[in-house]
Amino acid sequence: MSPHRIGLVVPSSNVTVETEMPRILGRHPHEDFSFHSTRMRMHRVSPEGLAAMNAQRERCIMEIGDASPEVILYACLVAIMVGGPDEHRRVESAVAEQLATGGSEARIRSSAGALVEGLRALNANRVALVMPYMRPLAEQVVEYLEAEGFEIADWRALEVADNNDVGCIPGDRVLEAARSLDLTDVDALVISCCVQMPSLSLVQPAEDEFGLPVLSAATAGAYSILRGLGLPATIEGAGSLLRADLVSAASA
Repeated sequence: MSPHRIGLVVPSSNVTVETEMPRILGRHPHEDFSFHSTRMRMHRVSPEGLAAMNAQRERCIMEIGDASPEVILYACLVAIMVGGPDEHRRVESAVAEQLATGGSEARIRSSAGALVEGLRALNANRVALVMPYMRPLAEQVVEYLEAEGFEIADWRALEVADNNDVGCIPGDRVLEAARSLDLTDVDALVISCCVQMPSLSLVQPAEDEFGLPVLSAATAGAYSILRGLGLPATIEGAGSLLRADLVSAASA
């Protein structure tokens, strides 16, 4: 059977999505995947930089559509969340409409929508976040998730503006930020609320340390891709979100 073909729409300075997504999905016990990317120019994570990047969306969707992917992940969480409540639904709908016009039936996911989907799959209401963004953008992420009905118990913004630098944030700095959070009565920790900040190697150790479900934009994206394909989310060592189906199968 041919691999499932996954399209990725990423900022030009992002190097993490194309690293972490193949690593996660490459551990799936039954399925194979191939990954195909298109890029939107963006270096500085600022309102102006994000707006200029988003303006390139239609070109990028046309390009990735030529590869006939089964699922496309629009992989820049904050670029969507700065658009205000419901923006991931509007963007996913617009992309789906554009692809349908060209005859593509690819399923559309976004990192922003995937995080919302993942938190709901975990039945998480009270949530804590670690983000790399400057504080004004981080506050918009908090407001977006609150508009989706989540209570943000605590959060940390590492205030790194250059997207190249975000991709080089060391794991010990991310964990230090997570350890400074008040996790009292928290249902889930998002250890990286950004697809560029490396976190895959931290998810399971953080879950073991803190004793609560831990996810990231990357693991949520993988979960959403698998669900979009109608496949079980059965990947060990990547946190509770990608272990849910394993637990269900064991108890059946």
